[in-house]
Amino acid sequence: MLLSVNIFVSLDGVMQGPGAPDEDRSGGFDRGGWLVPHASPHTNQVVESWFREADAFLFGRTSFGLLGGYWPKVTEPDDLIATRLNTLPKYVVSSTLTDEEADWNPTTVLRGDPADEVRRLKELPGRELQVHGSWKLVQTLHRAGLVDVYRLLQFPVVVGTGKRLFPDGSTPAAFAGVDESSRVLPGGVVSLTLHPTNLGVIAAGAYTVDDGRSATVLA
Repeated sequence: MLLSVNIFVSLDGVMQGPGAPDEDRSGGFDRGGWLVPHASPHTNQVVESWFREADAFLFGRTSFGLLGGYWPKVTEPDDLIATRLNTLPKYVVSSTLTDEEADWNPTTVLRGDPADEVRRLKELPGRELQVHGSWKLVQTLHRAGLVDVYRLLQFPVVVGTGKRLFPDGSTPAAFAGVDESSRVLPGGVVSLTLHPTNLGVIAAGAYTVDDGRSATVLA
């Protein structure tokens, strides 16, 4: 399976608490729910297209608890997101969660080294192992070079504080866009699909003047 990370972010890269004021108040975060005023049928269509590619889900403990407390209550049979989340295999990375607490079936608790566990899962048959939210886990997967594709919905709002997708100190990386999957939606929301191309190093260059003409030089 490919490993995809599917994230809602603000213009300043914040991914914390997009869906409700009390969704994630860790670190004193008090600006939750910033996504909701910008959601639309267009953003819903994009998110549903993400979930159509899923054959399994991978969560950190916090996101597993948040999503597991909401989506099992959505019983509308035509709700594609609820149907996928409530029926497909789920894996949660945690050293403290018990099997009894992981009762959003079918769920398997991964208690070993997260990178090793995910490498094993990626060898299973299927299309995508999808991560949604799960900030701390995403940092681990990024550092280990395990993410095959990032799908982002970037909303036209600056949150100003909170957990950022790529915080200071993140491993440098470069990405290539997938043109047919990247576009600006009505209302200014940007849908991006990105494949990592380099991890640990980024290309650099400089603008220079050569014989009176502006030119670029790549290092």
